[in-house]
Amino acid sequence: MRYRAKLVNLRSGLKAQVHSVLAKEGVAVGVSDLFGVAGTQLLDTVQLAEAYSVRVESLRDILEVVEREVAMLARRIAEWLGDDIGYHAAQAIPGVGPVLGAVFVAEIGDISRFASARHLCSWAGLTPTHRESDTTVHRGHISKQGSRLVRWAAVEAVARQRGATAVRAHHHRVAERRGRNIGRVAAARKLLTLVYYGLRDGEIRCLGETG
Repeated sequence: MRYRAKLVNLRSGLKAQVHSVLAKEGVAVGVSDLFGVAGTQLLDTVQLAEAYSVRVESLRDILEVVEREVAMLARRIAEWLGDDIGYHAAQAIPGVGPVLGAVFVAEIGDISRFASARHLCSWAGLTPTHRESDTTVHRGHISKQGSRLVRWAAVEAVARQRGATAVRAHHHRVAERRGRNIGRVAAARKLLTLVYYGLRDGEIRCLGETG
């Protein structure tokens, strides 16, 4: 999964380079996805200076290889995790698909090493740091310790939520009181709590709870 993430980042960088070349040449991109059907037609027919044309062609060739490798990894990961109960349970959470589910399983590993969902969230760096004195407790930013990939997957799953879900309701409730960023982290923490139960029990009985 870490290697797949590296390839996806590489793919994003290659696409950004193509966009940059078109911008330098003053080409208006009138499609939402430059690498979809309409975008591909644009790239096939656009007139560029020779040096830029060669560069775009090269970038597209490399992108084709990267896309093929990402697809290959998706197939292999699905095969490896096909019998993993936790992997399938995690995907019952709105916003969590095969890729994010695989990130959670691969990065978290043996869930029994965490005594509770709170311990998992702390390990993932999604709990706020705090300093205590005799009279007060000062809470700071999240620690960002543990797996960066797990934090990304939890936040990404929150962003993918649609409709009236418990996690989304929690997100908006906290955001209204404490701001958008804190709301997002709180929602990611709640989602990772659901992941904990999915990996531990093979099912998530509290999925419909809105508290």
